[in-house]
Amino acid sequence: MASFPTAVRFGQRMATGFTQARRVADLAITRTGKPIIRIKGGRSALGGHVATVFGATGQLGRYIVNRLARQGCQVVVPFRDDMGKRHLKLTGDLGRVVFLEFDLYNTESIEASVRHSDIVYNLVGRNYPTKNYSLADTHIEGTERIVEAVAKYDVDRYVHVSSYNADPNSENEFYRTKGVGEQVARSIFPETTIVRPAPMFGFEDNLLHKLANPTTLFTSNHMQEKYWPVHSIDVGQALEAMLYDDNTAGQTYELYGPKQYSTAEIAQLVDREIFKKRTHINVPKAILKPVAGLLNKLLWWPMLSAEDVEREFIDQKIDETAKTFADLGIKPGDISNFTYHYLQGYRSSSYYDLPPATEKEKREERKYIHVTDEL
Repeated sequence: MASFPTAVRFGQRMATGFTQARRVADLAITRTGKPIIRIKGGRSALGGHVATVFGATGQLGRYIVNRLARQGCQVVVPFRDDMGKRHLKLTGDLGRVVFLEFDLYNTESIEASVRHSDIVYNLVGRNYPTKNYSLADTHIEGTERIVEAVAKYDVDRYVHVSSYNADPNSENEFYRTKGVGEQVARSIFPETTIVRPAPMFGFEDNLLHKLANPTTLFTSNHMQEKYWPVHSIDVGQALEAMLYDDNTAGQTYELYGPKQYSTAEIAQLVDREIFKKRTHINVPKAILKPVAGLLNKLLWWPMLSAEDVEREFIDQKIDETAKTFADLGIKPGDISNFTYHYLQGYRSSSYYDLPPATEKEKREERKYIHVTDEL
């Protein structure tokens, strides 16, 4: 049996070891003078930041919730659909992701979601109107209620996720309401950080999966709309970086990918990756737009809307005065490098295990240029 002095020395060594292994923490003072403990991070870490993420159940939401929760932040997730938010519970450790039921028309529920936070992300958006929410209800009035709550409780930071081509003078209702929403946010909370992501691709996107779907896809502009598609993961990383950089307050960011594509060019990438040829039927705008608008009113599930048809004729325009990924130290990925990861499931069993199309092309090229590689 060990002697008492030996046991004491062993305990001292253990205590010293635990002390040396503790995580490094920094004390930061927020814009409003609130002290925040910023730590190195980790799923089980207990940091000082409390973040509210409205619209977290959408495509982009899971990426920012996961990034914040695994850095030790406590994340408040306002939700409407109980089934739609279940996957977010696993993005953080026990007790780090908190759910609060809210309604965009209910000011009290919005205030309850932001009163303890030091940063609020607004990812709420709607591509098409519904019987309960018009585009103006969601993008303008909903934004006004959220920003008023942010200002009322003097929240340090507010990040407003808008859309590319957001313009209060746009003829398109979606872009117009998004642009007015930006103006409303800045008028109430001047330090608002505005983020305008390009069309996003990822596991739950409405781009690659839509083009790979076996159902016939109708289009009105021969799929000639041009834009710079951006990875959802890159946008999530940018939103996380804004939490730790107070210099992003009051700035506008255009987040887009490194290369411009038309929808037809992306469709070619999709067909090549899944080893199938999808059919795309072009229907005149004068016919497809009213039909899509009528179906959108009759059916409750999301599908092609009149707004979608109209946006096919509007190319992405980039605000040259806005900041980009480069200002955040992030290099965005090109969509052509990710088609295999997101579309492999659409392949038949005959082609499922084949390498990515891009890798297959490289192998074919090596057959002809391997001689010059030695030079």
